[in-house]
Amino acid sequence: MEQSDYDEWGFDTLAVRAGQARTSEGEQSEPIFLTSSYVFGSAAQAAARFSGDNPGNIYSRFTNPTVRTFEQRLAALEGGERAVATASGMAAVLSTCMALLKTGDHIVSSRAIFGTTTVFFNNYLARFGIATTYAALTDLAQWEAAIGPNTRLLFIETPSNPLTEVADIQALAEIAHRRGCLLVVDNCFCTPALQRPLELGADIVVHSATKYLDGQGRCLGGAVIGSEALVGKDVYGFLRTAGPSMSPFNAWVFLKGLETLRIRMRAHCESALALAQWLEAQPLVERVHYPGLKTHPQHALAARQQSGSGGVLSFELKGGKTAAWQLIDATTMISITANLGDAKSTITHPATTTHGRLTPEAREQAGVTDGLVRISVGLEDVNDLKADLQRGFTQIVSGV
Repeated sequence: MEQSDYDEWGFDTLAVRAGQARTSEGEQSEPIFLTSSYVFGSAAQAAARFSGDNPGNIYSRFTNPTVRTFEQRLAALEGGERAVATASGMAAVLSTCMALLKTGDHIVSSRAIFGTTTVFFNNYLARFGIATTYAALTDLAQWEAAIGPNTRLLFIETPSNPLTEVADIQALAEIAHRRGCLLVVDNCFCTPALQRPLELGADIVVHSATKYLDGQGRCLGGAVIGSEALVGKDVYGFLRTAGPSMSPFNAWVFLKGLETLRIRMRAHCESALALAQWLEAQPLVERVHYPGLKTHPQHALAARQQSGSGGVLSFELKGGKTAAWQLIDATTMISITANLGDAKSTITHPATTTHGRLTPEAREQAGVTDGLVRISVGLEDVNDLKADLQRGFTQIVSGV
């Protein structure tokens, strides 16, 4: 197949077919190329490969057919020119920043991002003289005010983790470009099945492929998607040299995940909305955070920008940490783990897990309260999820 075919194919066809290049064996399923290196036909060919005059495989740190197929398929789904696969979602953030920033540059980031990303910005990029200022995700005036002459990147997650706030991607892209900055969007919660940030003006999309792109909690991986100049040249150049590479086996697993991506995301969205509506009616719940609810502050924006509200929700319990832990510990089916995007529903207490390394002040600014519980809604029967959570509500009321 030719890449030009991609313009004519729909999303679901791209998810199954894009990037595949059959070998002489005529295989139906994509093969896994478990090899560290490749054999050249001659010394001259080896020299031409290393110089870049002859495109082709050199070393699996940066050229592997299985990884390349995953990259091409994901780029097609996101509407980008190029994707670079990485060893994890954090490796995708690392690669983006190290490739595009230098000492003296400045980032403006949403406060409402994955806690480890905040730690990376504050504890590690800061050592290299790259400063970060934080803004409220939905307050455009704060973003304008935070941008300085040395600002290079604006960084957001939308919907955010764990409060599911929704950013106006188009408006932030316009601000970024008017001020000479790039907009980087973490599209982990929605995936391209529900949201395509590049079409809304973003310059780069990053993913933790570990989450919904896999969909069954099997492997670690990440990706950076964007233009040939930014991603194909700069980010790829960093990966080639520094080596935060995706394994071929993991790439193959993610390829299988992409084949069912839209089907799974629709199911996650349907169950998450039903569970969010049920939680709103529970007396012990003070507030539910889910973009599909009409009570969500950015409900209308999410409806315009996304084709579904996603599979992650959070809610605030009366009784703080004690009540949150009681509820979590009372569940017998939902998995107590900080991962998300799995076919199996997961539950966690963000203040002591995903955002536990932040200072209390930073958690407060991010809205991560002691009573907040996050659920990644899987593919189980939603009535079974309700019953599992009801055990926790019953125990809190009874004081057991």
